[in-house]
Amino acid sequence: MSRILGVDVGGTFTDVFLLDEATGTAQVAKVPTTRPDQSAGFLAGINSQIENLSTLSVVVHGTTAGTNALLERKGAKTGVITTQGFRDVLEMRRRDRPRTWGLRGDFLPVVPRNLRLEVPERTLADGTREQPVDLDAVRAAARGLLAEGCTSVAVLFVNAYANSANEAAAVQAVREIWSNPHVSASAEILPEIREFERFSTTALNAYLQPEVAGYLDRLETALTSGGFSGSFMIVQSNGGIMDVATACARPVRTALSGPAAGVIAAAYIATEAGFPNVITGDVGGTSFDVSLVANGQSVLSPQTSIDFGMVIRQPMIEIATIGAGGGSIAWVDKGGLLNIGPESAGSDPGPVAYGRGNTQPTVTDANIVLGRIDPENPIGALDRLDVEAARAAIDTHIGVPLTLDTLQAAEAILRVANSRMAGAIRLVSIERGFDPKDFAFMPFGGGGALHAGAMLADVGLARAIVPRYPGVTSALGCVIADMRQDFIQTLNVLLDTLDTAALGQVMQDHATQGHAILDAADTTFEGRETAFELDMAYLGQTHTVAVPIKVQFAQDRVEPPSIAQIVQAFDTAYTAAYGRLLPNGTRRVLNLRSAVIGRRPKFDLTTLAPPNATLARAQRGQRPVHFGDRWHETQIFARLDLPVGTEITGPAILEQPDTTILIDPGLTGRVDRFGNVIIERSKGAT
Repeated sequence: MSRILGVDVGGTFTDVFLLDEATGTAQVAKVPTTRPDQSAGFLAGINSQIENLSTLSVVVHGTTAGTNALLERKGAKTGVITTQGFRDVLEMRRRDRPRTWGLRGDFLPVVPRNLRLEVPERTLADGTREQPVDLDAVRAAARGLLAEGCTSVAVLFVNAYANSANEAAAVQAVREIWSNPHVSASAEILPEIREFERFSTTALNAYLQPEVAGYLDRLETALTSGGFSGSFMIVQSNGGIMDVATACARPVRTALSGPAAGVIAAAYIATEAGFPNVITGDVGGTSFDVSLVANGQSVLSPQTSIDFGMVIRQPMIEIATIGAGGGSIAWVDKGGLLNIGPESAGSDPGPVAYGRGNTQPTVTDANIVLGRIDPENPIGALDRLDVEAARAAIDTHIGVPLTLDTLQAAEAILRVANSRMAGAIRLVSIERGFDPKDFAFMPFGGGGALHAGAMLADVGLARAIVPRYPGVTSALGCVIADMRQDFIQTLNVLLDTLDTAALGQVMQDHATQGHAILDAADTTFEGRETAFELDMAYLGQTHTVAVPIKVQFAQDRVEPPSIAQIVQAFDTAYTAAYGRLLPNGTRRVLNLRSAVIGRRPKFDLTTLAPPNATLARAQRGQRPVHFGDRWHETQIFARLDLPVGTEITGPAILEQPDTTILIDPGLTGRVDRFGNVIIERSKGAT
């Protein structure tokens, strides 16, 4: 038995979840995130729960360090060494525009043109080395970038996916000169066809390396000096975890680390509760992150744009993000329309009611003014909230411009915020062919449960599931996430000419590398899985479909699939995606994708159910709360003291240290055997 700690650093709060497997107990905490160096908040969160770090066996971290560095353009000064004639690939992109129908738009790549240097070399698309790389030119370029103050470099050679010999020779020459280990090679990061996506992913990896590696090094040093000698792991954007060495070498894999951990936890909790179809909604201080889980499985996307023109082609859990968190600022534009975000007050200075100097009203301020958040008992170990300051800010910036009184203005702020959240849910469900009525909604984060009732009403979701500790769900996800390693290799052949033996060898190489990484992880696995899929299309098509390939293992060796098996798998996947096949189409195999997964032990969620709880102990009296156009006398309960089986009819508020749950009029909340609160429409309610 061991003690496992999950730490998720968000824009406003750093969340901690400590699981003691020996006793089956859990402890949670929230502390303010520290900016610009998040490591201080990380350590403060750990110290709030752990006195002796030597008692911990595993620490798993979900981080936004990489995401923030990309969004805020605060990565390292990076250089590029590329094939002659290809220095502008990063800037030309796919010739897309920031606004589809706009005639103008600006884009500045993370590496300026003067730091993108060309060298003579040429590899053809079939892998033929037409021109060996000029290593003297490579060394001169590396010295020039160092002289310019670059602290990281990306080597980006065209067609290196087909034959990496030129690029590998150049990388070796650069590493002999470079003053640190921050050298990224496109064939190492993404050996896949299409130069822009490969160049972008590799350049962003180099851009993040000094920032993320320095951050993780500070954390690892602090943990070690505190007596920690266990495994320190990092959550990847695909929902798996990796060791620190891999995270430092491949920081681009952490781009959506924290939100991914929340989705993993939500999928596990909802499936255990009997609702394998769930839409997650993480409301933090800065954003609203939405993802869909179907049949207990989160959806992985092969490519994500962190911001316009900043494309990362790595497997990531599909997450739609909008600026509608608790700290998102409400404002009126020149046309007299009320807007929410994307600017956020974050944790510092935070909402107006925090009293830290912000004067612009936020979503949290609206909830406070309407009585939905208790100013005497705020989350995150904050002091008493200043309700009057929040009212004054809402009056000044929203009420007066829109000729609304304070309560009307606060309600308007929430209606706009809820509308934006509902739109994000529709994006991941209705617009992708899913009916929201078939899905439950799992709100989490510090503010998610305040908006559950509005999402049921606005989107038509079946019910909401509020987990036991919604404010620290992403930290819980860190504790239960599996270890995962993904690999890709471009094949780019017609299926009729595919060498299945060669395909089997690539599969075997991926499996061997993946299991070696698991073996070196120094952590316990309940089991291991190896999964393969092919990116395939008909000849002439640009977009591919993911084709899962089932293979057999004989004495730990991969038995490659036959052409007939691949044909059958492609036809099934293509029909599911498009509804019909192309009878005379020629099938093409573009890429092989492999995943090696180490299944980590999951803990029994019933241990989170409230022990010895009673309704009498949970009751906290009543207070007026504003809904719609009037005040309602509303029951207040201590959520963690509610016994299993309790049913509460709204309006009601359930308070706990990490969040506040709002049960609107017309809704009923029920505590299930895991301690989740299931919110549904009351019988007879419309």
